[in-house]
Amino acid sequence: MKKRAGNYKRNLSGDLEYKSFCPSPLPPDPPVELGEDIAFLLAKASWSIGVLEGVSQQVPDIDLFVSMYVRKEALLSSQIEGTQATLDDILDPNIEENTNRHVGDVVNYVKASQYAKDRLEELPISNRLFREIHGTLMQDVRGEEQNPGEFRRSQNWIGPQGSTLKNARYIPPNPQDMIEAMSDLEKFLHADDDLDPLVKIGLAHYQFETIHPFLDGNGRVGRLLISLFLRERKILSHETLYISYFLKRNRIEYYDRLMEVRMKGNFEQWVRFFLLAIYESAEDAVQTIDALVALHKKNDAALEKKGKAAQTIRKVFKYLESNPIIDIKKTSTDLGISFNAVSNAVKYLTELGILRQTESGQRNRVFSYEEYLQILRKDT
Repeated sequence: MKKRAGNYKRNLSGDLEYKSFCPSPLPPDPPVELGEDIAFLLAKASWSIGVLEGVSQQVPDIDLFVSMYVRKEALLSSQIEGTQATLDDILDPNIEENTNRHVGDVVNYVKASQYAKDRLEELPISNRLFREIHGTLMQDVRGEEQNPGEFRRSQNWIGPQGSTLKNARYIPPNPQDMIEAMSDLEKFLHADDDLDPLVKIGLAHYQFETIHPFLDGNGRVGRLLISLFLRERKILSHETLYISYFLKRNRIEYYDRLMEVRMKGNFEQWVRFFLLAIYESAEDAVQTIDALVALHKKNDAALEKKGKAAQTIRKVFKYLESNPIIDIKKTSTDLGISFNAVSNAVKYLTELGILRQTESGQRNRVFSYEEYLQILRKDT
């Protein structure tokens, strides 16, 4: 009998035999039951996303916020997969010299996110796009031996380190079933149905994680899918919503709820959890935007007192909002302003309390925009 979420299927025989999960195509049959609690959460999640979109339309420099927020999301999403790096590592002005495997993971996520955003202008969400994003995500980092940019051609499994097919917690579909399941998922994403978009993307994210089409990087691509879908559907005009912090904070529950669908076909509990993630993440994004805008206004007012002589200071201040950790030499090169002029601007910004010196050394001192970083460091 075909179960609601799918069935386990025997593969190979004898000592090599194992069972992989073969997911049923979406939408679930019978359909997701939107009881009062889910309908209430859906209304809250939709409302909070509307507020986030409204706020983001009013921010003068939303692209600047987004560029920082994507870096934070890249860090959190990579941390879920075991990457050990901090926000300060990612914002290091000398990141090229100081890159390690963990920092490389996060930098590639930022590149993959940017690539996906640009590519969405000419290519719909599709298996081709997933593969292209994966190729960028896995370039020159751990997992590079895991076929970057290609769906897997071998069986994978999920479980503690050292686990095998015999004792894995979950075994995704075999390669043949995976290809069919990904084709079904692509059709579902573009099907004309009456599902609410937030419920639809919740189901699609579950299905992507269940299919696990890559040998590595599935979680990161699956989380990027949420942001891409909301932008493709024009629900959000910028990448302002990411649920990685919620999932990181509730990591065990996240995995348990995915398993609950596979084992019992209980899509309702998953949709409830996903909508709560959307609601809390949108609320958090609004608070972050509000805090950054308030900080900008406060420091902008302090700079007003400097008058027209503050042109260089203002350029450095603007630079700080996309590079909150700086050294004078690199800032001078990036802005095309003399070393001494940047040095004087940094001195003034330090006296104002906007900048703080973090490392010594005469010509390679490092300064940080500490209040700005404190807002962004929250939860990382």
